[in-house]
Amino acid sequence: MRQKKRPAERQQRPSDTAWTPSPKEPHLRPPLTLGPQRSIYFSIPEGHPARLGSEFFDQPAVPLARAFLGQVLVRRLADGTELRGRIVETEAYLGPEDEAAHSRGGRQTPRNRGMFMKPGTLYVYIIYGMYFCMNISSQGDGACVLLRALEPLGGLETMRQLRSNLRKSTVSRALKDRELCSGPSKLCQALAIDKSFDQRDLAQDEAMWLEHGAQVPSGPAVVAAARVGIGHAGEWAQKPLRFYIRGSPWVSVVDKVAEQDTRA
Repeated sequence: MRQKKRPAERQQRPSDTAWTPSPKEPHLRPPLTLGPQRSIYFSIPEGHPARLGSEFFDQPAVPLARAFLGQVLVRRLADGTELRGRIVETEAYLGPEDEAAHSRGGRQTPRNRGMFMKPGTLYVYIIYGMYFCMNISSQGDGACVLLRALEPLGGLETMRQLRSNLRKSTVSRALKDRELCSGPSKLCQALAIDKSFDQRDLAQDEAMWLEHGAQVPSGPAVVAAARVGIGHAGEWAQKPLRFYIRGSPWVSVVDKVAEQDTRA
């Protein structure tokens, strides 16, 4: 099994190589957006490449979970449509000692192999037999970061269509913008992320990548709270390993107590 090590690969921008759509990619015809959309929240800091390379991911899970906040996740569909979202909420999973991690006890399986691969490797798993969640591996065997919520920036109508196509409910009500990516499975639906992305390298992939965001929070702007939905993990259920941008309406779960503690 390939173990994590510091990669020596060069950064690859989306335009470095020719891109051929995968037959597994969803085709939305006609696309409901006219092309990539840039919001006032997206720009490329001067002197920085658009795409974040391997060195960005090569850090421990907690600082990586914080560093993700404010960065822009980009998903290119088979028809060329680009969907963009600013990361506003993450969770860190620390590896074998973390009772809430899929790698607890150091166990490696075909399902969780991505957690033990080099930093920046995607670990996508399915829950309830129908929903996907996306993690990115960090430094440390079995450590990773779960992406919990995005602020949609571009391609919102396509996101809405993808979410509507995959929603369990038959209700025809149009989803509000804040509902599109406010949860780990919702953002995977909105960006058409499935098991085929498992074990891909986010620093090199041609259908999804991470770009520098114009608004990267720090200090009091970041709330550290307990993770969500891991009540079975004993003391680990209470550890402040979920991070989100204070005041963001796009966050999945707001923790008022944690926000007060962070201000103190």
